[in-house]
Amino acid sequence: MQIPSAHRASLIWSFGLLILFGFALAFPISSSADSVFSSQVTDSLLSSKVNDRDEAILALAADYEPISTMTLEALLSGNLYADKESRSFFIRGSDSTFVSLDTGELITSEIAQASGLSLKKVGTNNRQRESLVAIINSRSLNNPDVQVRRTASRSLIQGSPLSREFIEGLMAEETDSKVKVNYEKALAVMTLQDDTSSKEEVLAALDTLNRHLAPEAQEILRLKSRSSDPQIAAAANNALRRMEASIQHLALFETIFFGLSLGSVLVLIGIGLAITFGVMGVINMAHGEMVMLGAYTVWFLQELMPGRPGLALILSVPAAFLVSGLVGGIIERGVIRFLYNRPLETLLATFGISLILQQAVRTFISTNNRPVVTPGFMSGQWYWSDYFSVTYGRFYIILFCLAVFFMIYFIMQKTRLGLEVRAVTQNRPIARAMGINSSWVDTLTFVLGSGVAGMAGVALSQLTNVGPNLGQSYIVDSFMVVVFGGVGNLWGTLTGGLIIGMANKFLEPLNGAILAKIIIMVGVILFIQLHPSGLFPQKGRAAVR
Repeated sequence: MQIPSAHRASLIWSFGLLILFGFALAFPISSSADSVFSSQVTDSLLSSKVNDRDEAILALAADYEPISTMTLEALLSGNLYADKESRSFFIRGSDSTFVSLDTGELITSEIAQASGLSLKKVGTNNRQRESLVAIINSRSLNNPDVQVRRTASRSLIQGSPLSREFIEGLMAEETDSKVKVNYEKALAVMTLQDDTSSKEEVLAALDTLNRHLAPEAQEILRLKSRSSDPQIAAAANNALRRMEASIQHLALFETIFFGLSLGSVLVLIGIGLAITFGVMGVINMAHGEMVMLGAYTVWFLQELMPGRPGLALILSVPAAFLVSGLVGGIIERGVIRFLYNRPLETLLATFGISLILQQAVRTFISTNNRPVVTPGFMSGQWYWSDYFSVTYGRFYIILFCLAVFFMIYFIMQKTRLGLEVRAVTQNRPIARAMGINSSWVDTLTFVLGSGVAGMAGVALSQLTNVGPNLGQSYIVDSFMVVVFGGVGNLWGTLTGGLIIGMANKFLEPLNGAILAKIIIMVGVILFIQLHPSGLFPQKGRAAVR
């Protein structure tokens, strides 16, 4: 029977659920021919008596198979349906779509009616829902994955339907120290919320929260800080002050990390500018479009390799270098080589090229942003503590920035190309007299700078949307990085990029993103007025040191 087009969205929604059912149905908890559950559980769920459903919930709670967990969650959310005639059960999805627990078959309400199914919701009362919450929480607290247990135990601090005895039993069997600490904090909060707790118990609970960071317990601590008992009020205030100081320290580390990741992107873009602008004296307003081309390279390779975003991203690094480098070489040989020593005309010409490249992307690809998939190894977080984590994606971008920086530094200092670049920029006539083809050195230098900008686009594709205006959002900041660090100095570019990136992240919460950029730009202008050569002034006539 053909499924109506109105329900195609529900089919897509249910696809992931079907995958979970595939595993569950491969190992059924019962060999009963008429139901996925045992006859006793089936009868209890189909019964209209509350006590019978209590027995079914207890039986499902004792079974740790995935299908039992899904049934309990469906009961809690009110999405478990049953057909008494066929003794079969279904979980409701979106738009009246149902998935059979017996067969994993996806059906719609129209199909159910046409098949003679009379689906009725398996109801629960408030007491049963409280029991379901406690059962589902306890399943998470017994999960073999320690990170799942840490997350579940941390949620207990905000309030838990679990009994004190149950939590103490879990804590006695727990092996992970962080989970145990979360249990201690949850028990301390329960003590503070219990009006029958003695003064000694309250002080002991406050001492526990004072020793361990628990931002979730701030409200109860504020309440206790207004206690009529001066000893309890003082202990609560001490815990609050220590907690607020710890939160501020963690926020500082988080700001520094995000500043380093933003600074790393600026450094990647700025390295290319340090070569083309600092070494060759060319103000390349199309440099941002080299970044854009690198980002679109990621999208294009992921389109060519569906289902393998990680491999596509890795291959995008050399591919983006080649694509942006090739376009940069064409720009240098076709336009810029005729405009050396004419900076204003170079600026206008490259600005026109940037507009042409943007319009070409809009015409041949799309005016809309293109989706780029973050691979699995860059997804997720590394938990420094329960309340501070580092995202893998930004961490890899920082490492990538350092790798590219030292690669360029090695090229400039240890290769023949680097030697010829420095010779040409220091004294072009003498370099020519010694047999160096300065024209090709200029081209290769521009190719190198454009290629590095393309690699910066690969990193940027993991942080923001990929669109025709991608490069324009960072070009001004990148010029500031080069000028602030010292024109033509790679170490200055690295230092300046990281400083400006962190300054952005520190000022944004206080002044907003736009005002933060204005303040930084004014600060850089004032700094350049006092130190025209930047943080790392060049020595002699050396272009890159």
